[in-house]
Amino acid sequence: MKTFLISVAALFVAGIAMAATPPHIPSSTPSAAALASPAPPGASVYFISPADGATVPKTFTVKFGLKGMAIAPAGSDEPNSGHHHLVIDLATLPDMTKPLPSNEHIMHFGKGQTETELTLSPGKHTLQLVFANYQHIPHSPPIVSKPITITVE
Repeated sequence: MKTFLISVAALFVAGIAMAATPPHIPSSTPSAAALASPAPPGASVYFISPADGATVPKTFTVKFGLKGMAIAPAGSDEPNSGHHHLVIDLATLPDMTKPLPSNEHIMHFGKGQTETELTLSPGKHTLQLVFANYQHIPHSPPIVSKPITITVE
């Protein structure tokens, strides 16, 4: 009986140790950087409107331009394609090797939209575009517009 209880206790301790051990993650799991889609040479994003330095009303339309690539919705893994992300009032862009977050500073246009109506508080604001692939990961190299500064009335 004593041997049986010791065996049961050993199995119990081994079971707890196995449960506490994280599952094996295969080394072949791709990193976000590995999931970045290649950017063709000469591809670019830019603002059609507003222009850099423009004064705009509180609610205004922002139009996105794209050269050398195609628009595709998020989730659609088409070569040389992606969708827009609008960066608002960020001095430093997020990590370009990871999916872009969606928050008050980064708007996703995963349905393939090429413009949006934006409402901002009065004062100076910066806008910048980042083009990203079907998983919201910027291309490699990243396709990023020059930032523009606008003044909201």
